[in-house]
Amino acid sequence: MAEEKKETWLNYLALTTVILAVCATLSTFKGGGHSTRSVLAQSQASDQWSFYQAKSIKGYLYELQKERFALDLKGLDPAKRKAMGAEYEKRIDAYAGKIAKYEEEKAKIEKQAKALEVVRDEAQRHSKAFGMAVIFLQIAILLSSIAALLKKKAVWLAGLATGIIGIVYFANGFLIFLP
Repeated sequence: MAEEKKETWLNYLALTTVILAVCATLSTFKGGGHSTRSVLAQSQASDQWSFYQAKSIKGYLYELQKERFALDLKGLDPAKRKAMGAEYEKRIDAYAGKIAKYEEEKAKIEKQAKALEVVRDEAQRHSKAFGMAVIFLQIAILLSSIAALLKKKAVWLAGLATGIIGIVYFANGFLIFLP
């Protein structure tokens, strides 16, 4: 039985299919990692914003109490004002200090939450690029498989073109050079 002459482009087809499969696997792995990082950063940012809100509420309660004491102090008759004024002023000053402390803490919390949102957004950009890479690479692998079965070089070339797009997105997943 005479052995069929193997066309040389089929060797290249096999090699490119392996390369595309490796890139698709790595894209899936890296995309999943960035997706997880995005979810974790979002969760942490949400926690920070909840903490910020709690500090805002506490600060507002102290503001209300401070205003109440200030109004009460103004409403005291002069005799009581002399006797109790110092105590009211002391409490008003203490509440003002606590309000300032909460404002300072809120500023730090806000900065942390925004930094976590930046991490989330960056991870989403990487994850999206790797996701696009997986789509194009899987299509390229499919076309390469069909080309091998049908021994149609044109189908392989179409798969190769699609694979190049996938590899560009794969590289973009690391470097983010495309919008």
